[in-house]
Amino acid sequence: MDDQTRLELEAAAFRRLQKHLMEERPDVQNIDMMNLAGFCRNCLSRWYQEAANARDIEMSKDAARETFYGMPFAEWKAKHQTEATADQKAAFDVAFQENVSDKS
Repeated sequence: MDDQTRLELEAAAFRRLQKHLMEERPDVQNIDMMNLAGFCRNCLSRWYQEAANARDIEMSKDAARETFYGMPFAEWKAKHQTEATADQKAAFDVAFQENVSDKS
């Protein structure tokens, strides 16, 4: 497979993941994704921002989130995010330390 085809397939897979998370499974909470998989929608938007910045494209965290979520993050939260339980928050603290803190 040539590099351009590989790039196009990877981009298509990313778009499909984004569609799945945003349109088909908006009920899945970010905190649960982070606790179970070590990443969430916010991570995906951060990786998008990092990729843009690595190419000298200035992009803020808020702009990256709006690009990924398809709306301002505050609007997404109001529509789809529920209050996390104490257990979810405790698990998140561990997951964040393991998956994000050392990587930033």
